[in-house]
Amino acid sequence: MFGAMTRVSGMKTGILRAQSRPDFRHIRNWVFDLDNTLYDAGNGVFSQIESRMTDYVSGFLGLARDQARRRQKELYHRYGTTLNGLMREHGCDADHYLNYVHDIDLSGLAADAALRDAVEKLPGRRFIFTNGCRVHAARILERLEMAHLFESVWDIRTIGFAPKPDPAAYTSVVEAGGVDAASPALFDDLPRNLGPARALGMTTVWLKTDAPWAKEGPLADTAPGDIDHETENLTQFLHNIRI
Repeated sequence: MFGAMTRVSGMKTGILRAQSRPDFRHIRNWVFDLDNTLYDAGNGVFSQIESRMTDYVSGFLGLARDQARRRQKELYHRYGTTLNGLMREHGCDADHYLNYVHDIDLSGLAADAALRDAVEKLPGRRFIFTNGCRVHAARILERLEMAHLFESVWDIRTIGFAPKPDPAAYTSVVEAGGVDAASPALFDDLPRNLGPARALGMTTVWLKTDAPWAKEGPLADTAPGDIDHETENLTQFLHNIRI
């Protein structure tokens, strides 16, 4: 009798544990932001990019660096990316800008085998969706040893330089991938980028970070219903979900 009760108790515990795990069994399209999502926001990669953005604005507009920093943030807040603002207001060449700001040192970025394994086990199709460029994405994915895991990189050119969180960006990428807009899960470190995805019916996951850029930019207010799940550790989260 005691043994039977123990087995029943064990079964109930197992059921409760399964039910407490986020249920992603309906997801067959997995969409990941790149910077500060597939690698830790504190490793200095994006801070290099931000610094080079300021340097570029300084040189391109002939501003002192402190003035360039303020101008960069003005453009970012108004247009979603510094590049978009420079293109619209100053006729900036996109390739010249992207090649400059992404010319950074990635020697401190290492592969995470546990994360790679978790992504590889996800059933269905996998994509990168970034406001950066595909060349930068390719360099990052190569360092992470994850390039082979993703079907496509949807970059700033794919979305016609209308960056996240512009709703048009999300329409562009699901059309580019031939994906039902309501079927993917989207993982992003910026909460403001999740609202338009949730409006289309996507399942949204916020990679929480205390980095200052997470609180900046356009449409920074996020409604409670925009975020389905949140985590501070993508690897643990992916290993825990039901798929």
